[in-house]
Amino acid sequence: MRRLPGIKHFLAFVKQQNSTFDTTSPTYRWWLLGNVMIGTFMAVLDATIVNVGLPKIMASFGVGLDKIEWVLTAYMLSLAVMLPTSGWLADKFGYKRVYFMGLGLFTFGSFLCGISPDENMLILSRVIQGLGAGCIMPVGMAIVTREFPPEKRGIALGFWSIASAASVSFGPLIGGYLVDNFSWPLIFDVNVPIGLAGMLATAIIQKEFRSKSIRNFDVIGFISVSIFLPVLLYALTEGNAATNAGGWHSPTIIICFGLAALAFAVFLVTEFTVKEPLIDLRMLGNYNFGMSALIVFIFGVGMFGSTFLIPLYLQNSMGYTAIQAGAVFLPLGLIQGIVAPFAGIFSDKINPKVPIVIGALLLAFSFYLNSSMSYLTELSYIKMTLYLRGLAMGMMFGPLTTISLLSVPRHKMAQASGISNVIRQVGGSFGVALLTSIFTTRMAYHSQLFGESLQSYSPVYHSVVSHLGSYVTSVTGNVGPTAARQAQYILQSNLSKQAFIESIDDDFLLAAIITLVSAIPVFFLKGSKKKLKLQESQAQPIPQAAKN
Repeated sequence: MRRLPGIKHFLAFVKQQNSTFDTTSPTYRWWLLGNVMIGTFMAVLDATIVNVGLPKIMASFGVGLDKIEWVLTAYMLSLAVMLPTSGWLADKFGYKRVYFMGLGLFTFGSFLCGISPDENMLILSRVIQGLGAGCIMPVGMAIVTREFPPEKRGIALGFWSIASAASVSFGPLIGGYLVDNFSWPLIFDVNVPIGLAGMLATAIIQKEFRSKSIRNFDVIGFISVSIFLPVLLYALTEGNAATNAGGWHSPTIIICFGLAALAFAVFLVTEFTVKEPLIDLRMLGNYNFGMSALIVFIFGVGMFGSTFLIPLYLQNSMGYTAIQAGAVFLPLGLIQGIVAPFAGIFSDKINPKVPIVIGALLLAFSFYLNSSMSYLTELSYIKMTLYLRGLAMGMMFGPLTTISLLSVPRHKMAQASGISNVIRQVGGSFGVALLTSIFTTRMAYHSQLFGESLQSYSPVYHSVVSHLGSYVTSVTGNVGPTAARQAQYILQSNLSKQAFIESIDDDFLLAAIITLVSAIPVFFLKGSKKKLKLQESQAQPIPQAAKN
């Protein structure tokens, strides 16, 4: 009870500081942008920081890739489900309140992840994190697009993307340091102080905005999409899982596919028939927005689906420590952050399709280069592919967001940004499930192929085993049958490592093809500056927001 006056003084201080920000001042927009960047940094950081910790988490819980992938997928799925809901919550309760709630939920979920005793609790905690991130990202993006005029929106979104770029760079490095020197739970605990700082900044800086018109909440649409996405991805990931003896013909898998199809049908019927749908699929009829959504989905499958491959390759195949693997990613986000504002300025002045196409081609090329990695690949080669990836991502994100939203009425910005993020996260979830399934299949294929080449009666086989036996004797001093068994184990281990690398290469080749396909719809976008300005002038004005 004695602390209560202190809390009152603190709340009074926050309220006083909040009142000093003038919403009509030009500097207010930039303070607000910085505040939103804190939340964005935290949400994206959690996606990237986990990748380098996956091998240690797998070893800690004694589970395989088909199980631990849900640490990634659960986060993206819950985020995707929450994204469209956050627009309705922001309209009803206010943008500041929902953004603050998202930061609090994410911070609490991070704390639970750090104390998780098993993989199931960790996955559940990741769901809570995703629900918080599902409020942070679309509401923050809507705040930026609402506050900045069209002529400055490109550069604002470019700087907004710096937050995600910084997370891409420093996330793996921070995660690697924490995993190597402490323990993997700290890769989640690190979000707690950042989240608390973001909540304080939100309370001080942001002014409340609430829409006068509040649509009804689409309960059926929310339930159906919440069933469709996880059930479908569960079926996709479990089809080739080692624990599923029946494979794709297993009754459980068939039932899951049927349930997902039914839920998806209910979702489509609901969204096209109700007056106020959860996700306004009619907005996809806007040509530029619909085509951009297709590009974002295809891009999400290739890009976000492959993010966990490089850390697995470096740590499980090349013997890198977590921090060594994380340090490789440091220039990636820095390059993206440097390029993004210039790409935003470039797209504001000329056709935005140019940097998008160039970025997609460079990204596909970087994946293609990754598809030829081996256990002899040099670090400089891997870094070069990541440099290309950072350049490509910096060129794509800002212009693609700008060209998709310029023809959207301003009063639909929140919902449009929510739909765009939903599609990106769903694409990433499908990508993780697809590439994990392909990896499992190709791992079995390559292992069998290499195993068939080991012919015990072959003179070459006996020669290799003999030389390896001599090596074992010189190192360990073992001789005879013991040295021969150890030599055979070394040979089998090397073949398993090669099968692992070959499977990762196959995944990267598929990611390159998918990303290359995402460049095709870009040519059909209406990128003329005159057309975009005409569409902006014809867009309906945003209703006057209520200030609290």
